Amino acid sequence: MAKSIIHTDNAPQAIGTYSQAVKAGTTVYLSGQIPLVPETMEIISDDFAEQATQVFENVKAVCEAAGGTINDMVKVNIFLPDLSHFATVNEIMAKYFNKPYPARAAIGVKELPKGSQIEIDGIMELPE
Repeated sequence: MAKSIIHTDNAPQAIGTYSQAVKAGTTVYLSGQIPLVPETMEIISDDFAEQATQVFENVKAVCEAAGGTINDMVKVNIFLPDLSHFATVNEIMAKYFNKPYPARAAIGVKELPKGSQIEIDGIMELPE
């Protein structure tokens, strides 16, 4: 099975040795997104809700570049240095996903790239 690289200017460019996403068959593996504004490659702000919204916007843009929507995601991993933001993540995530929701993990971590307060990666299954 051939793999193809997914790239969009509507999400932050990779800041390391990875692709925004890789498609294999109808499955798309999304790399982690942090709250960088694509045009400036800077963290949107220090406000957690703004950071979470920006991350979901970045994930949405990669999903669309792959030929699907954010609702085609089947697994979402959310990394948080501060798990007290969990309720805010739920509120913001509900604005982006329709039921039935994807499988999800929320993982407490020590720190994230560029001092981000949130990172999201996941797996998307494109409609056949």
